Amino acid sequence: MKVTESTSLYDNLEQMDVTSILQNINKEDKKVPLAVEKVIPEISALVDEIVPRMEKGGRLIYIGAGTSGRLGVLDASECPPTYGVPFDLVLGIIAGGDTAIRKAVENAEDNPEQAWKDILDYGFNANDTVIGIAASGTTPYVIGGVKTARENGLLTGSITCNPDSPLSKEVAHPIEAVVGPEFITGSTRMKSGTAQKLILNMISTTVMIKLGKVKGNKMVDMQLSNAKLVERGTKMIMETTGVDEEKAKELLLTQGSVRKATEYFYKSKS
Repeated sequence: MKVTESTSLYDNLEQMDVTSILQNINKEDKKVPLAVEKVIPEISALVDEIVPRMEKGGRLIYIGAGTSGRLGVLDASECPPTYGVPFDLVLGIIAGGDTAIRKAVENAEDNPEQAWKDILDYGFNANDTVIGIAASGTTPYVIGGVKTARENGLLTGSITCNPDSPLSKEVAHPIEAVVGPEFITGSTRMKSGTAQKLILNMISTTVMIKLGKVKGNKMVDMQLSNAKLVERGTKMIMETTGVDEEKAKELLLTQGSVRKATEYFYKSKS
């Protein structure tokens, strides 16, 4: 039996008071980072191969269905505003298309050939990396996608929450964060989803750091898409250059990014 489908350690949930429900969910959630910690070597090995491929023009592509697919879309969609990268450098592809982000698309995850077709809609790059995300590790859409990607010479990885899953067997770099039974039996949007989110954060953040999109500890290429980010960027420039707020904001808005503003400042001083 799949760990992700195993019976919850708790029963009679409807009879618990609210505080007890929350405390028990929290008790289970505490197990997630410990499970993720165990797979850091596997995550590291995958990232070590992703970075040089992306330096050669490759992309990072997540494929998944349901909650797993949505988490991939979420991580991918946050990379452009955070790191100033093109929208298609990190792609999140979900079974059933964008409609499935908000509404379940019936049987979308059962087609083992569709994921590769969806990837090809974005073109083919020999340096691409495809990471299949599936808590169960048995989703046909994801398994078929990574299998075909690997056959075509792409780097492949997976994020699952069951040991020795069919998905793991089809990729070069399987990551299996086994978090145990869910608080509600089989509800993998809970601990499994949290584990997947943490791992996706780790992968994309580390990749972007190694690609030079972070300087010191700052998002120097972030998009200035709202007032909060303009304020954040202004403070970064103040801290880096020592100029006052007015000058920092002027530099930011005229140069377009923290990186360009600080480079311009030091170049003008030389």
